[in-house]
Formats: sequence, structure tokens, C-alpha cells
Amino acid sequence: MSGKLNVDGLNAWYGRQQVLYDLTLDLPESGVTAVIGPSGCGKTTFLRCLNRLHDELPGARVDGRVLLDGTDVRRLEATEVRARIGMVFQKPTPFSHMSIYENVAAGPRLLGLHRREDLDRAVWASLVRAGLWEEVRDDVDALGTSLSGGQQQRLCIARAIAVEPEVLLMDEPCSALDPIATAKVERLIAELKERYTIVIVTHNLPQARRVSDRTAFFYLGKVVEFDRTSAVFDHPKEALTENYVQGRFG
Repeated sequence: MSGKLNVDGLNAWYGRQQVLYDLTLDLPESGVTAVIGPSGCGKTTFLRCLNRLHDELPGARVDGRVLLDGTDVRRLEATEVRARIGMVFQKPTPFSHMSIYENVAAGPRLLGLHRREDLDRAVWASLVRAGLWEEVRDDVDALGTSLSGGQQQRLCIARAIAVEPEVLLMDEPCSALDPIATAKVERLIAELKERYTIVIVTHNLPQARRVSDRTAFFYLGKVVEFDRTSAVFDHPKEALTENYVQGRFG
């Protein structure tokens, strides 16, 4: 196996319903992997399995392995997994009662960073990396929920990277954003991929082509095809993939 994250024989259930079937794929260090496929094919479940969020759902079950640098994530404490594998959700989720500053500082504080100078440095660095600092620098004490939708999503990205994760998971991060905000988040992904391994679930096929280096096509809980993005979209090996990327179903 090679890669930052190695998925080996992953199966997942909600109660008795199996939703992922024997997934095996290696996600390389740095760069962006897009996960595409029709609604209900297991994309979000797959993402949630990578950092053990699926484990928290009543009746949910997983077998197989997700290896982070060769270590099964199920052998690690959940807090360590979430610190090393951050996640940004479909809808911006700033902590409603917290300021911009406190939203970003929450993770570092949870991991034991308490000196004000250290927190200031972590918050500043994260907001800069998230492309938000210049827009909020004079008002970091404002509530995070006072920001626009696109700014809130970038705040959530800043919050996720404040704990210095190695992997960043993004579940439809632009689906609730307008085209201008979407373009800003896509530019941000292009910058962040030099530093993090990014896995993004998206229904937006043009977006997958723009932002990703590799693409996995899921169908009915299985990986149909996983290759370089240009190969998946321009020269797919499977007829099912070709039909999907050309808009014939889904």
C-alpha cells in the first residue's frame, strides 16, 4: 500500500442496510481526491468512515480498515483521529455563540493550547490560510454567524485547519454557496492541497474536474473507477463511468 490514507476492504451499514461494499483505494499524500456519483451511492458515508464519524450514529457499523500513515484509525483515540483528519460539512457550521476568533481557537484549546500569544498565532495563521484574514482582521470579535455564507464556510475551513490536520475532508463544501463564494473556496482548495491531503465529495462534475487530481466514481456503494481526474472524465475505462460523467444518468 502507498498513500496517506489507505482504505482496505471497507464495508459500512446503517442497521441492517449495507451502504458500502468492499472499498479499497489509496489516497495519496497532498493533492485532491474527488468522490463523485449519484445521490445515495455512499459518498458521504465513505467520508464519515475516514475519520470515524460514522461510528457515532446509532446502529451504524463498519468493518475493513482505514489506515492513516499505516495505522488503523480504529486503534487511535477518536480525538486524535479528528485532529489529524479534519472535516468541513456541506452547510457552514460556525459555532453560533462564538466569535470568529473563538471559532478558530476552539480546536487548539481543546488540544491544550492556552497561552494567548500561541492562540493568537494559531488563529491568525489559520485565517490567513483560509483566505479570510483580510476580510475579518478588524472584527474578529464579531459572531461567526454574522459573516456571509461563503465567509462562514471559509471560517469553518480555518477552524478545521487550526489544529494542523494532515487530511481535510470536504462534504459538498460549495453546495450552499453562490458562484463568487464557490470560486473563492475552489481557489482556497488549490492552495491548501500543497499542505494537506484533501478528499472532497461533490455532485458538481465541473467542480470535480477543476479542483481534483484524482477522482473516484461511486455507484451503489462500490467504487466503479478510481484514476487521475483527466482519465476518469476524458478516457473512462468503465461504461458506467462514461455514462455518468457525460450526464446520461444520475
